[in-house]
Amino acid sequence: MTRTDGGHLDAALEGPDVTTTQTDTNSEQSDGRGRFGASSGASGDRIFSGAALAAGVVILVVLFAVAAFLVAQAVPALVAPQDQVAGGQGFWAYIVPLVIGTVIAAAIALVIATPISIGVALFISHYAPRKLAQVLGYIIDLLAAIPSVIFGAWGILFLAPAVVPGYTWLASTLGWIPIFAGPASATGKTILTASIVLAVMVIPIITSISREIFLQTPKLHEEAALALGATRWEMVRMAVFPFARPGVISAIMLGLGRALGETMAVALVLSSGPLIASLIRSGNQTIAAEIALNFPEASGLSLSTLIAAGLVLFVITLLVNVIARWVISRHKEFSGAN
Repeated sequence: MTRTDGGHLDAALEGPDVTTTQTDTNSEQSDGRGRFGASSGASGDRIFSGAALAAGVVILVVLFAVAAFLVAQAVPALVAPQDQVAGGQGFWAYIVPLVIGTVIAAAIALVIATPISIGVALFISHYAPRKLAQVLGYIIDLLAAIPSVIFGAWGILFLAPAVVPGYTWLASTLGWIPIFAGPASATGKTILTASIVLAVMVIPIITSISREIFLQTPKLHEEAALALGATRWEMVRMAVFPFARPGVISAIMLGLGRALGETMAVALVLSSGPLIASLIRSGNQTIAAEIALNFPEASGLSLSTLIAAGLVLFVITLLVNVIARWVISRHKEFSGAN
């Protein structure tokens, strides 16, 4: 009995020591795992931060390298005598009509594409049944993946002949307006046809981005507007559009960049010529199409002239992006996102 009590007493005395030892061991293991996890997380953060920094630096280096290459190759054309540059009147007399043609084609394309794109995106995101919206979304994404040469072939084989009667009617009815002055092109290969093809090409881009932005509108904003008695259109106007305005502007600017730099489609559809005011006559040219058509046979000063034209297009694209960022930053504080 005494021995039993002593055994119980010994176990009672030894028990806390064993428990304490196990607790200390578990604490050390837990602390080890915590220290290891913290160390691993810190290492991952450093690796990710370094990779992100390297990616940003690479983008800046590539952009600077492209700009430096264009400037270095364009200098001979910029300092050459006027009679040696294409057209015989100097580089700026050569490039200004191309810049105007490029801007006209891109502007008409945006005027046509923007309302259609926003309307389609709004229909997919807020009006169409779910299954129909999914199908339309897939179709829009597929259109964005079609190569530009396909659009150019469609424009020259189908669209250009189809618009000839319309151009003839415009020339006979509204020919007193300079942009519709005749005689209309018999082939339909005009700057207006090229702009329509560009509009078809940029519609999928603007639509896809706008659709995703419309879908990100906070549901509480939409439900609050509907709860106050707003119709669906009033809800879209008061809740969706203010929230999506910066993103839609970004989508439009992205489409503008595509229209400014498009090459093959314009080269196939447009019958190039001197700068004219009429949109339905053969004439006008864009920078990208000019480079594509003349680059294979260019050499010496002619090659430098085309590279200088590319430098001008590069600067125009940068200016468009800067203006877009300024517009977005100006409207961001009034956006429903805040």
